[in-house]
Amino acid sequence: MLTETSQRKIPLIVQICLTAVLIQKSVTIDRFPELFFFFLGGIISTFIALIFVFANIKASIHMIALSALTFFVIALSIHHQENCIAIIAILFLISGLVATSRLYMKAHTLIELMLGYIFGMLPQLVLWWFWL
Repeated sequence: MLTETSQRKIPLIVQICLTAVLIQKSVTIDRFPELFFFFLGGIISTFIALIFVFANIKASIHMIALSALTFFVIALSIHHQENCIAIIAILFLISGLVATSRLYMKAHTLIELMLGYIFGMLPQLVLWWFWL
């Protein structure tokens, strides 16, 4: 629970750097293309959140993570032609529960939660074009 939006800058920058190292050293496009694009989408989502922090707008990082994971699982389900409806439904349910808890704790507003969900979802959807 960071009280000020500006306190998010360093953790977001560190997350971008660590994920970039992970992609560069371990999860390369040759070895794990699906995971590579998932983590690349994560970096893009984090970078978007960082840009908004500089505009003094905070997006829910919890929602960014959950929406990115949800749409990655949807993509995996399409890519491998497997029925993962139960897992996807559970991820949507968890997203709703987390959003509700963030509102209940007054950690975020509804707009911040929606921004977080969109910031996590859009890069994953755009990157589908490259690997799906």
